[in-house]
Amino acid sequence: MALTLPIVWNDACLLHAPGAEIWLGVRMPDDEGPERAGIIRDALVVQGAQLTQAKAHPDDIVLAVHNADLVDFLRTAWTAWGEAGLPTDPGQDLVVPYLFPTTAMLGAVSPHRPEAVWARTGYYCFDTMTPIAEGTWAAARGAVDAMLTAVDLVRGGAPLAYAITRPPGHHVSRGAYGGSCYLNNAAIAVEALRAAGAGRIALVDIDAHHGNGAQEIFWERGDVLTTSIHVDPAAGWFPHVMGWADEIGGGHGEHANRNVPLSPGSGDREWLAALDQCLADVQTLGAEAIVLALGVDAATGDPNSPLNVTPAGYHEAGRRIGALGLPIVAVQEGGYDLPTLGGLVAATIVGLEEGMRDG
Repeated sequence: MALTLPIVWNDACLLHAPGAEIWLGVRMPDDEGPERAGIIRDALVVQGAQLTQAKAHPDDIVLAVHNADLVDFLRTAWTAWGEAGLPTDPGQDLVVPYLFPTTAMLGAVSPHRPEAVWARTGYYCFDTMTPIAEGTWAAARGAVDAMLTAVDLVRGGAPLAYAITRPPGHHVSRGAYGGSCYLNNAAIAVEALRAAGAGRIALVDIDAHHGNGAQEIFWERGDVLTTSIHVDPAAGWFPHVMGWADEIGGGHGEHANRNVPLSPGSGDREWLAALDQCLADVQTLGAEAIVLALGVDAATGDPNSPLNVTPAGYHEAGRRIGALGLPIVAVQEGGYDLPTLGGLVAATIVGLEEGMRDG
């Protein structure tokens, strides 16, 4: 099947290339490299997809989702790190945190924003494996522009648009980044659709890891349904402290958050059954559009998860989501097995189009 949906591309997404991350205190090669975006693009072009170039957008929707001080930190961190001389002394060429002001440290005291950039980094970042390098801000902001261009296309009448967003974003909360993510592309897409007049939006996250960022951002929002299918954090998987099934939302958002954690080794049958639970909520709660956080790291052989979803499973997931007949904005999240990455994304996108056509 030849693809007909618009695929949004932004060269800026290639600029984030730190080359390393800090895992358990050890510097090691990063696996979220710029080659991921090119592999996905090329696989979709082979399927007949036409690329649409991203257009620049203002910051207003970004600032409706993320705290302004987080955005300002991300924009200026690389320059501030260099001005502090840290690439020379102690010789750290990446912006990485060393201090995390947790509630266990602070108790009832509200933290003051640190003045030193080396301390300020841990004020905004919740892990050591999400470094900031020279092109990180341009890439993260370019991913947002790609995603907002996809939103524009759907607002203009396209039933489905997909943005090759890289770096990914679904782990970023309102005020903190991490998990190889810097700005929450999927959450910003939800907010953009709401600002354009759409009613309730469903965020369906099929990445192998819990979408903790969107859960935190929309926790008390009844107009946004957040769903996440992911490897059980109780089995020792990121983000470790969130993603349990009893996290259902609070306040006006109570029962508008669904987590479906899966045991390591789960394959197509369990994964698709979890998806069906989420899609039943999409229908029951009357969503008018879907934002799909399209991670493919639940696939067999991906180094970053113990799940065993096949290309056929991803194709069927796309078909079931598309068959709901709702407008869809899809954004790229994880997927780190480079030989299979492009085919897995293509299988999902083809399934989406087939579901829309046949559903």
